[in-house]
Amino acid sequence: MESSIALEKKEPATLNIKNIVAAVLFTLLAIGLASVVPTIQIAWVSALLILTIYLFAFEVVGVDVAAMTVMVLLGLTSLLAPIMGLSEGLVATEHLFDGFSSNAVVSIIAVMIIGAGLDKTGLMSKVAAFILEVGGSTEKRIIPIISGTVAFISSFMQNVGAAALFLPVVSRISARSGLPMSRLLMPMGFCAILGGTVTMVGSSPLILLNDLILTSNRALPENQQMDVWSLFSVTPVGVALVITGILYFVLAGRFVLPGGGSENGTTATNSMEYFQRIYDIDYALFEVVVPPESTLVGKKLDDVETDFRVRMIATKGSGGRVRIGRGDLARDFAIEGGMVLGVLASPKCLASFVENFDLRLRNGLKSFAESLASTKAGIAEIVIPPGSQLIGKSARDVWLRKTYGLSMVALHRDGTTLQEGDHIRDLPLKAGDTLVVHTAWESLVRLESDRNFVVVTTEYPHEETRPQKVGWAGLFFSIALVMVLFTDIRLSIALLTGAIGMVLSGVLKIEEAYTAVSWKTVFLLASLIPLGLAVETSGTAKWIAEQTIAVVGDMPIWVIQSAVAALATFFTLVMSNVGATVLLVPLAVNIAIGVGADPAVFALTVAIATSNSFLIPTHQVNALIMGPAGYRVPDFLRAGGVMTLLFLVVMIFMMNLIF
Repeated sequence: MESSIALEKKEPATLNIKNIVAAVLFTLLAIGLASVVPTIQIAWVSALLILTIYLFAFEVVGVDVAAMTVMVLLGLTSLLAPIMGLSEGLVATEHLFDGFSSNAVVSIIAVMIIGAGLDKTGLMSKVAAFILEVGGSTEKRIIPIISGTVAFISSFMQNVGAAALFLPVVSRISARSGLPMSRLLMPMGFCAILGGTVTMVGSSPLILLNDLILTSNRALPENQQMDVWSLFSVTPVGVALVITGILYFVLAGRFVLPGGGSENGTTATNSMEYFQRIYDIDYALFEVVVPPESTLVGKKLDDVETDFRVRMIATKGSGGRVRIGRGDLARDFAIEGGMVLGVLASPKCLASFVENFDLRLRNGLKSFAESLASTKAGIAEIVIPPGSQLIGKSARDVWLRKTYGLSMVALHRDGTTLQEGDHIRDLPLKAGDTLVVHTAWESLVRLESDRNFVVVTTEYPHEETRPQKVGWAGLFFSIALVMVLFTDIRLSIALLTGAIGMVLSGVLKIEEAYTAVSWKTVFLLASLIPLGLAVETSGTAKWIAEQTIAVVGDMPIWVIQSAVAALATFFTLVMSNVGATVLLVPLAVNIAIGVGADPAVFALTVAIATSNSFLIPTHQVNALIMGPAGYRVPDFLRAGGVMTLLFLVVMIFMMNLIF
């Protein structure tokens, strides 16, 4: 015990020593760079770049706090310019907060609101249920379905929009499958980024590329003029990258993905564990199919539940109607052939029940994946208070399941827990009895105002859904999507049209819209934009590019192309992908002409490589998924490092194969 305590005390000191050593090394690197860069402006910007990388990599503070710190330091350079040897600040103070009104940040706010609106109507729950029905509940099946769908959507709309749209879907799937969000969101997010390389409208750099090519043509002689790229010119490369990303996570996900996050696990699993610990109930949810020839056909629920110690909480008939809870199920309900039953029981009792009636046990929930999801129903505790009109009456007397939507599975009285099979529904209720029930959460909400019960369980979803608003939600989402795809209007305006439409039509209340926005993500991205501006305007980006090309200038063309791609990859980590594209395309064109390569291909290399942004959460999509999944920067470094290398290898191979 003493040794373990000693280790716990030493660990923070070890971490501090590691951070201090790293800080010293990064400081020496900054000093070394300052001695070789051509201007004092580049020296200071390089120092701030190194500070940003250090703060991100070692998580000295939160990534949003780190980004805001760097933004403030950039602002202070206007005050300290004479001391720093500068004629003016690295970023003009009037442009320091431009990030908060930038197209990218406003677009992210809008897509979060649109995604919340679609989720509020229950639409995302249906999508999640469909994916679970097709993919089951295993990582290797769910990841390709989610990631492939998001990549396809991302090929025709902004990748952050596609990722935000599917964020609530992944949340629902996580809750119902038991898979942590941290195992699903990173594959989805990475494939959303990769999907942007499938068409020439999938990402901002590719949309911008043809304009940059036409601009470059003005300075080129007639025989070196470049042709613009068509919509699907890049598709073979993009599809190869998407497939690579999906295969990477399917094959290596168990090694590179974190095992848990801030919102991992399921309500159902946690509640089952709680009731097993408190009441020694080892119940679980199962689905069984009743064959037409089974002897169970024609029997009523009351005929079998007590004898076999099982509890029927849902049924689905051959007509597809699902019966669950209040007003739908009662003890006199007759079982039909071909019916699917939702059964709550211990594995041992269920096995006896299935064997006795020749039933078919399903692997996981399929028919009831939506209606019995932890977001819709679960186990709860209810106490009978003094003065309740139910005292002296049994659950059977009041038809507890039919009247109140409560399927009682245990009764705790005087320190003893009675379970299904102990005739608990025949016992007259007493004040102080604790009923352990399975119920739909909407029924539990209703009982909170019923004086006959005291609802003990409080940790359950109270969220109000508005399925009647699904038409309005679909309309405004469609309007936003059409504007994004078929008009030249600014992306943020198109998406804000959909977002404000959700509010005006009553799909979301304005307070819910504010809550839907991840302000940590907003501040992270908005605070990094001034750093990208400083990198561009100070000449730091151009100097880094020139130094890189000087090293590989005499090598084979594919090596030079790889260097250009690596350079674009680095730049997109520390500045906007649009900024990196604008800066590097003219440079790449001139390099290609100088070495006898195709300048249009080199320009395309830059535009694709600016999507290779997986190492740190500076990309909009990575910043979006970081909070909900509980990711840390090391998680991106581990999974994103390999993905970055795979991206470069596959991209260079495919481009040389096709072009």
